[in-house]
Amino acid sequence: MERKVAWETYSNEDIAKLDAICANYAKFLDNGKTERECVSEAVKLAEKKGYKDFAKLKAGKKLKAGDCVYFNCMGKAVMLFKIGKQPLEKGLNIVGAHIDSPRIDIKQNPLYEESGIAYLDTHYYGGIKKYQWVTIPLAMHGVVAKKDGELVDIVIGEDPKDPVVGISDLLIHLSADQLQKKASVVIEGEDLNIIIGNRPQKVDDNDKAPVKSAMLKILEEKYGIEEEDFLSAEIEVVPAGPTRDFGLDRSMILGYGHDDRVCAYAQIDAILSIDEVPAYTICCVLADKEEIGSVGATGMSAKYFENAVAELINATGDYSDLILRRALAASRMLSCDVSAGFDPNFAGVFEAKNTAYLGRGVCFNKFTGRGGKGGSNDANAEYLGKLRKLMDDAGVNFQTAELGKVDQGGGGTIAYICAAYGMEVIDSGVAVLSMHAPWEIISKADLYEAVKAYRAFMLNA
Repeated sequence: MERKVAWETYSNEDIAKLDAICANYAKFLDNGKTERECVSEAVKLAEKKGYKDFAKLKAGKKLKAGDCVYFNCMGKAVMLFKIGKQPLEKGLNIVGAHIDSPRIDIKQNPLYEESGIAYLDTHYYGGIKKYQWVTIPLAMHGVVAKKDGELVDIVIGEDPKDPVVGISDLLIHLSADQLQKKASVVIEGEDLNIIIGNRPQKVDDNDKAPVKSAMLKILEEKYGIEEEDFLSAEIEVVPAGPTRDFGLDRSMILGYGHDDRVCAYAQIDAILSIDEVPAYTICCVLADKEEIGSVGATGMSAKYFENAVAELINATGDYSDLILRRALAASRMLSCDVSAGFDPNFAGVFEAKNTAYLGRGVCFNKFTGRGGKGGSNDANAEYLGKLRKLMDDAGVNFQTAELGKVDQGGGGTIAYICAAYGMEVIDSGVAVLSMHAPWEIISKADLYEAVKAYRAFMLNA
């Protein structure tokens, strides 16, 4: 069963819509290189469409069908809700993605000087091939929380006038021993040290680290922060530079963080395009920490989603724990996460009949996991049958896939966490080439089909 190439089904009107969505997505990706930045961008877009911060509503205010609210969780996760005609006890139509991406994090005591070079010590976040992160221009994004409560935003390396930072590699002329190592240890985690300076500026004649001193002076002058402020900072090192059209035909997008911000943006675009009052309450969840197991206060394993639904039940009627349990169990969800796109250069790890291809539409993964589907949700056949009809009725190009050959590896999503409530859940996303690399590739057509799919799901599931 070979699925259609989506490009071959498009009218001029479709191409115009596709181009507009992809242009807006590129802006979102450039402005959202961290989970905090993604939340900020999502909130801006939502507020333009009339969404209100639930935390700022008058105490005791009741919500009615058509009302739009959002819940901001620590600035690192956010949920958008549009209240439907049916009571929440009948369930919600939920699309959920994650907005964290593999990166390099600055440690809490990072700054040091060695042989006239100033470095920042790091700890990588998520699954990366460490050797991919050396010798490329990197930028620093994040926040510094000062003792007086001030929060300082930092973005260095994105403006064309900014300097960039980076990680050095061993020159080929002296690499005889290095080249004998396995790829996993060609670059060790403790070697991912960020070079930030080389020009000395002594504080006094006894200064043994004049380059470090120069760096501290720059940080103080530009951001008003001192060395101890790193203790309460969250600074992420990411690839520097903008999202770009990829391919001579401009059919693809090269960018940092497609996993999973392409699905996150598709969800945002879809829910904010819905002006009518939906039959069921619709929800867009943007979660943090998926790349490290969905743990912590802002990961999907936390209770903020459940708590938000409880608040909505209370704001639309009379709350009870039983109604909350019924609402969650009756819900329907798309766990929107990317899938491995078939790469002919590495065909041996894919099973050609059951893989995702760039340009053939949004992808449904009945299961993910590892080996014998370990850690997988494995959606019900009945649910997938309903979704097939829903997608066909909405004119959505879609395909089905699994993550590579059996026993070649695997991965997980947030699907199993939400399925624990008893709701119907399946993974659905966009195919990606070079997943988890500093720069990833998607097809514009697949993003367009994802927006169509998520909108159709929220209105008709």
